[in-house]
Amino acid sequence: MKQRFIAQVIDWNQEGRGVARVDGKAVFIDDALPGEVVEWQPVRVKKSYTEGRMSRVLMPSNARVQPPCEYYERCGGCNSQHIEFTTQVALKQRAWLNQMRRLGKVQPDELMPPIYGLPWRYRERVRLRAVYEDGQLKLGFQARQTHAIVDIDGCLVLPVVLSEALKPIKALLQSWPVGSVEGMMLHQGNAVIALTLQVCGGISQKMRMQVDGLLAQLQRQSGCVWQWWLQVGRTTTLQSASATPVLAYGLSEYQLEIPYQPEDFTQVNQATNELMVQRAMQWLQPQAGERIIDWFCGLGNFSLPIARMQADVVGVEGMAAMCQRAGSNAQRNGLAQLARFQQADLFAMNGQRLRRFGYAHKWLLDPPRAGAQALILALNELEDRQLPSRIVYVSCDPATLARDAGLLVKRGYLYRAGGIMNLFAQTAHVESMAVFDWR
Repeated sequence: MKQRFIAQVIDWNQEGRGVARVDGKAVFIDDALPGEVVEWQPVRVKKSYTEGRMSRVLMPSNARVQPPCEYYERCGGCNSQHIEFTTQVALKQRAWLNQMRRLGKVQPDELMPPIYGLPWRYRERVRLRAVYEDGQLKLGFQARQTHAIVDIDGCLVLPVVLSEALKPIKALLQSWPVGSVEGMMLHQGNAVIALTLQVCGGISQKMRMQVDGLLAQLQRQSGCVWQWWLQVGRTTTLQSASATPVLAYGLSEYQLEIPYQPEDFTQVNQATNELMVQRAMQWLQPQAGERIIDWFCGLGNFSLPIARMQADVVGVEGMAAMCQRAGSNAQRNGLAQLARFQQADLFAMNGQRLRRFGYAHKWLLDPPRAGAQALILALNELEDRQLPSRIVYVSCDPATLARDAGLLVKRGYLYRAGGIMNLFAQTAHVESMAVFDWR
């Protein structure tokens, strides 16, 4: 039996763990909150830190609440339901600032109020994995600390219509041959809900008819239009009739509709995405006659609002297929004259390649978790007069933002403002945004 210890928790980190110090060494304890006294036992001991598991709370925080989800103790989809919602956001903001100071040795001149979003029923895009145990299908999220799958019949962070569909979808898939299903995705768009079935091979005509029948049933029950897609390997194809409405999300303030396919990257939380785009445009302040580059542009989530505000925008993306879809989205929204898209490897950027894109008054960066280090380092090879006057950076990883912010400040940019966006309530995941001005 492992030895147990008692510690007072003094902080909370970006992984959602309480932080204590024992004999001068950092201890990261799952599920512990600042201000609590907890009993814990070590699960991994390193030279500079220890990871621990909480056995019980001896003195609870006022922010500790009872998780409402029946799967919470096992499911790895959420790890913050035991924290009162506004405290979740405050802890994320504090952890984000700590990373700015510790990793980037920087902090913004102004800390912006967090963008909160909804605490529940916000996740309009979800992927569930499938496994078989003794011939029984299990469909859900990966468990905490293991690769097992937690079988779920509903989920509190999904919209009600998606959550209620899980059980009948699983019942249908259970009737299919063992091993035939690898997983599924659900997307709730503006006018249609899309079900994507990930299978190991082709499916029979009978199975197709079963899916059509299920979707007709879900449509009657929910009042929403449903369509379905089939994914075999890396190929995803629409199976529903072509008259089905297109899968798309909207940015209402900019009168935009952005179609996408199930494998395309979109934000899981469209209401908060709208707030995020709004803040980015407030900071970027696109003006007619300006030329703006949107690096890592994806489907045009930021490029198209920039163009709607009458600035010329060049969207740059690593995947040629995404550039093509972004171009189609610009055409669909009447913005093809202002928005152009091109493919480039943004992780192999240098000064010579950067100059080929020409001068831009402003930049918007929305990189993946790896950040935009190569692109930012390439600024060191430009003359001061060639630099953009403002850079708005949208981040899904505080650690890489901190690193890149430090590089921008070293190059001579002022870190004007920054703050978090709570796109993933009930989890420790942090999205954030920062703005930098040339001196």
